[in-house]
Amino acid sequence: MKTNRRRIQRLTAAAALVATQFSIHPARAEDPSSADVQALIQRVKELEEKVKVLERNREVDKEAADAQAVQIKKDTPQLIVGQDGFGFKSANGNFGLKLEGVLQVDSRTFFSDHGIPGNDGFLLRRARPIIEGTVYHDFDFLFVPDFGTGNNGGGAGTAPSPQIFDAYLNYRYSPELQLRVGKFKTPIGLEQLQSDVFLTFNERSLATDLVPNRDLGVMLHGQLWDGVLAYAGGIFNGVGDERNSSNSAFTDDKAAAGRLFVQPFKQTNVRGLQGLGFGIGGGFGTTATAAGLPATTGGSTPGYVTVGQQQFFAYRSTVTANGELWRLSPQAFYHWGPFALLGEYVISDQAVTTGAASHRLENKAWNLTASWVFTGEDNTFTGVIPDEPFDPKSGKWGAWELAARVSQLNIDRAAFPVYADPTTSAHSALEWSFGLNWWLNRNVKVMTSFSRTTFGGGGGTSAVTTAPSAVTRQPENTLFTRVQLGF
Repeated sequence: MKTNRRRIQRLTAAAALVATQFSIHPARAEDPSSADVQALIQRVKELEEKVKVLERNREVDKEAADAQAVQIKKDTPQLIVGQDGFGFKSANGNFGLKLEGVLQVDSRTFFSDHGIPGNDGFLLRRARPIIEGTVYHDFDFLFVPDFGTGNNGGGAGTAPSPQIFDAYLNYRYSPELQLRVGKFKTPIGLEQLQSDVFLTFNERSLATDLVPNRDLGVMLHGQLWDGVLAYAGGIFNGVGDERNSSNSAFTDDKAAAGRLFVQPFKQTNVRGLQGLGFGIGGGFGTTATAAGLPATTGGSTPGYVTVGQQQFFAYRSTVTANGELWRLSPQAFYHWGPFALLGEYVISDQAVTTGAASHRLENKAWNLTASWVFTGEDNTFTGVIPDEPFDPKSGKWGAWELAARVSQLNIDRAAFPVYADPTTSAHSALEWSFGLNWWLNRNVKVMTSFSRTTFGGGGGTSAVTTAPSAVTRQPENTLFTRVQLGF
């Protein structure tokens, strides 16, 4: 292009030189028939044609350079840096990799715990580097290890064993039809399916005690009509209440689980009802091992824990799951501007055995959580985005949220005294919680809350300082705090 520009300049100069010949030799210009004049005229015409050709070549070169720049931009991988993570993807979007993470530093302070050792302190509740990506446009994957103390319920300072929480491949034929294979959350409980970084309180409610956590399996899922209806259904190894899969289950028994959730007004103009959603989740399977019972978090035998992660109910050591297990969970949420409401009811029905005795136990729980962002931002199932992220130099203080919750878990009375000890384990737990959450920005959140849990039954003797006897002896009063980074 520079060469063409110089040539045009030279030809223009030559044309100007020819023109000067007429001004310098007016006598020649007065005789158009002279050979010199005709030669000059012909020369000027030739120069004009060359200038036109060169100008067109210059335009073609510019068009080619612009097209090349566009193509380079199309072929250049894109760097992703933002509040949703860090990563990169190919120019055509067919391949991509993104790094995300969750870091939760908690404290728990128990009041009037009557000498139960090792309760108070700071803990690294979750520490999860998250790797997700896409290959060949339609295949998504997720890998989530965890290095936090949540793996052993705090363990009174015992070092946790790292675990793989999520590891799956998802084929995305369309938003309406997807297939997931690997380890992921079982599609039953509403609160359980909410992401850890968007929880209203440090710990999930007592209702979540009765649903499985993560399991290995294959699941068909999708969303129809732009999210109006979401469905999921799959076959899994099968795990007990609040359990995570051990990443293998060499048994012949399998479990089925599924969920339907509808938001009928999501795509309408009725703003007051756009955030209304309700549905039902459930599962069915059979098991004949202790792994079919609840997790052992907070105690030495399988059982259920409080929001403070202390066990208030424990099965006897000889009890195993033996037979059918089914769960049912009607659920709903409602979001309208800064207000949010979430509720669910859960039934977990499990056949158990000890020695020659066997019975079906039907445990039930429910949860109701409400929150209000009094700084005015929208309150959604996927968190709060402050209108003015924290910046004290500019007088900006983020978003503030008030929260309240009540939940209850009732153990089937038929569990006592054969399958559980009524002098140590409670047959019910009722929890009330109040909290204040500060969203400094989309990625940083500070939480504080107080929970009080009362028990029906249990108590044991004053000399016992271990769960569940010592836990159920008096109400559990707990102060929680959390500093969270999630991106």
